[in-house]
Amino acid sequence: MSFNASQTRAIHHKNGPMLVLAGPGSGKTLVITERTKYLIEVCGIDPAQILVITFTKAAATEMKRRFQRKMNRSCPVTFGTFHAVYFAVLKHAYNYSADNIAREEQRYQCMREIIAKEHLTYEDETEFITSLLGEISLVKNSGIEIANYYSKNCAETVFRKVYRQYHEFLYKNRLIDFDDMLVYTKELFEQRADILAAWQNKYRYILIDEFQDINAAQYEAVKLLCGGKRNLFVVGDDDQAIYGFRGSDPAIMRQFLKDFPEAKQIFLSVNYRSRAGIVETAGKLIGQNRERFPKQIVAGQ
Repeated sequence: MSFNASQTRAIHHKNGPMLVLAGPGSGKTLVITERTKYLIEVCGIDPAQILVITFTKAAATEMKRRFQRKMNRSCPVTFGTFHAVYFAVLKHAYNYSADNIAREEQRYQCMREIIAKEHLTYEDETEFITSLLGEISLVKNSGIEIANYYSKNCAETVFRKVYRQYHEFLYKNRLIDFDDMLVYTKELFEQRADILAAWQNKYRYILIDEFQDINAAQYEAVKLLCGGKRNLFVVGDDDQAIYGFRGSDPAIMRQFLKDFPEAKQIFLSVNYRSRAGIVETAGKLIGQNRERFPKQIVAGQ
């Protein structure tokens, strides 16, 4: 298989941080799987020390499948979502199991009881609860102090009561939700240097796909995890961010360059998926956004 010059540079990167700006159809998954293969076969890295993170279980499964097919053998590289990886950390630290993950019906029943207790009014109960839980998730993922958050669904003082009672319900029943997996892992790494060191030793090379969709809780924890080795390889496109509703922020891509000033940058500029007319029109449209990395995409067909 042949690669263009930018893809080759990304694949052959070994140590230290790197940001790969990857436009649509430019081979993000290809670069990640080929670099993982390169680290193992050329650089001699133990595959068990490589962690590849993406945002959905389906994406992680597909990436693992493609990688294993390239290797033609079983290889103990860890592929997973942020939630899966961080829950594994919490399982070891706190002996959590799947029973400790709050089920959707438990969360909704808790919110129904809180709403009744606080005499909150709404037009549609399910929609109201979904919106409140969405705001709670946003607060946790973005790292906003609850005292500084202004709810769209109810008065600030009321929302803080709802937030506190929801948290108390989880704590009382030794439950965590998916957002807690991120927050608690970050706090654990900050408070337990021994546990952090153990996981840093386990995963010496970290690769992240779709980095534009990362949120503050995920980013702060992974910064701690990569440690002094700083072998953090991130791939993404700030023009393709889709998880703003849960606190993701493409600006973290720019923050990455401040936190890792020695990071190398590579731009995958060739779109192998779309024709020139589509690429040109899309570029003119997205170019109206000034809060982005400037980039010029060209068609590869």
